[in-house]
Amino acid sequence: MIHENHHHHHEHCECAEHQHGHEHHHHHEEEEGHGRLVKIILAAVLLAAAVVIEHRTEWTAWQYLLIYLIPYLIVGWDTLKEAAEGLIHGEALSEDFLMSVATLGALGIGFLPGAETQFPEAVFVMLFFQVGELFEELAEGRSRKSIAHLMDLRPDIAHVERDGKIKDVKPEEVKIGEILLVQPGEKVPMDGIVLEGRSSLDTVALTGESVPRSVAAGEEILSGCVNLSGVLRVKVTKPFGESTAAKILELVEHAAGRKSRSESFITKFAKIYTPIVVALAVLVAVIPGIITGQWVTWIYRGLLFLVVSCPCALVISVPLTFFGGLGGASKKGILIKGSNLMDTLSKLKTVVFDKTGTLTEGVFEVTAVHPEVIGEKELLHLAAHVERHSTHPIAMALRNAYPDEADDCRVEGVEETAGHGVIAVVNGRKVAVGNSKLMEAEGAAWHPCHHSGTIVHVAIEGEYAGHIVISDRIKADASEAITALKQAGIGKTVMLTGDQESVAKAVADTLKVDAYYAGLLPADKVARVETLLKEGPLAFVGDGINDAPVLTRADVGIAMGALGSDAAIEAADVVLMDDKPSKIAQAVKIARRTLRIARENIVFAIGIKVLVLVLATLGLATMWMAVFADVGVTVLAVVNAMRALKA
Repeated sequence: MIHENHHHHHEHCECAEHQHGHEHHHHHEEEEGHGRLVKIILAAVLLAAAVVIEHRTEWTAWQYLLIYLIPYLIVGWDTLKEAAEGLIHGEALSEDFLMSVATLGALGIGFLPGAETQFPEAVFVMLFFQVGELFEELAEGRSRKSIAHLMDLRPDIAHVERDGKIKDVKPEEVKIGEILLVQPGEKVPMDGIVLEGRSSLDTVALTGESVPRSVAAGEEILSGCVNLSGVLRVKVTKPFGESTAAKILELVEHAAGRKSRSESFITKFAKIYTPIVVALAVLVAVIPGIITGQWVTWIYRGLLFLVVSCPCALVISVPLTFFGGLGGASKKGILIKGSNLMDTLSKLKTVVFDKTGTLTEGVFEVTAVHPEVIGEKELLHLAAHVERHSTHPIAMALRNAYPDEADDCRVEGVEETAGHGVIAVVNGRKVAVGNSKLMEAEGAAWHPCHHSGTIVHVAIEGEYAGHIVISDRIKADASEAITALKQAGIGKTVMLTGDQESVAKAVADTLKVDAYYAGLLPADKVARVETLLKEGPLAFVGDGINDAPVLTRADVGIAMGALGSDAAIEAADVVLMDDKPSKIAQAVKIARRTLRIARENIVFAIGIKVLVLVLATLGLATMWMAVFADVGVTVLAVVNAMRALKA
């Protein structure tokens, strides 16, 4: 289980670097699982064969040792290797070490004069350990598979103009100075300068802001944005590896390096349990041995003590409990990427939210209409007409607010100026709909609004007619999510956003979060989280590429799966499939419950262990009795672990 953790470590980095490395990674992972299963089955068959041979023949202990070593090494080689590496690095107290000492002890017992051989038990115990490991892998593999389905980061194709033809190539192959064509609806593959064309860009993935930015010839354009309306010709200024999207992914990797992976439950347990057991076994062998002088009997009992103390039931039931918990959570649409996260989730102190797309929908709607000269309905009506053909999200919000277009108004001479707005003639009157720059160009006396959001001003024939406020809608269950977290005993909720102060304040007040910080760039968000991390285990909830570095840095990164960007889903530890922030409190509850069941199993298993150990030390218990106690405990613990599935 320790090696599992190193394994994750690479996983985070690899995906960020080469998306292509992703597929091979999954195969590698599945092969590992299959390989383990094959080893377990093969060893079980060989063990059975060895037992039959032993019953039918009269060989020496050495000969038997050889036939038992085959299944033992097949199934235990990895564990022995891990234990040896652990010893070299001074981490002797792992569960691998405990299993190795116990089973090697069992193999060695038979060579004491007058003692019985215990070869089959040694193999059996090792076999058991591997079954536990298999469950753990299955659990984590399952949630990773679900995540793989959500992935499709980065533009895979760039349309380059070469020799007068348009060629589709991988972005890595494009050189600086080449010219790209970006169609509406496509992701911008590389950073560059717009040569010709106008469009508005959806920068949500980079900045988390849902208000589109307009670009025109001569302006800079960043990779990772989505081109919304016009065709653009772009001259590439940076190689793919230095593009904005690639840079942000690199930020993620560094954050991954700085975050300590929490250890799995069993590893923590083994660190305490192993030294106690080994010390006791030595005492059992040495002290009575010195007193009575019957060395053989007491060394036998000391070794027996080691083998009996081997916590098979735990090693299987605890991963199984976590497997159940992860499974139960995924039924609820919460994907948790590893059992060690359960521990952290159950102890959360602070939850930090990114605003756009997490607490708010990231979708615009008209939230207020402030007419000056004409009625409210009339103002919306005019604005909707003027914006009738624009593909801009703001225009869409206006049209949604006034859907009945089928009237007899004449709309002519529509001119759209990217970055300003739209002017059109409606029933012979010149109507301008746009931002304050457009009002100034029209000579209309506009004034600011006390509402937060994007303000769309309207002027008729150069006279100011009022404005419409368009803002991001707060998610239906956002305030419920904050309340649920408070009830679950989470001390502090914080909101971070790249948006302006006024918008942030409005949202924060509505939702009653404990604190908020506005106007932040991705790097500022990481810095904020760094300071908050000092207060205890912290979860960060976000959904954009710009959140990926923060997601990685937090103790638990939670991403929105349905809308979220792929980089976020990849960097996160927990993915909410349906974008509901109220699921976070549920995840915390599931984690707490899973840990409670795991603890029950530990107490139960250790209780029975101690009983058998006392009997073994008194010479009343045999090896098989110990193995059976373990198997019995395991069965009960597994049944208990199944409760974790019913989340």
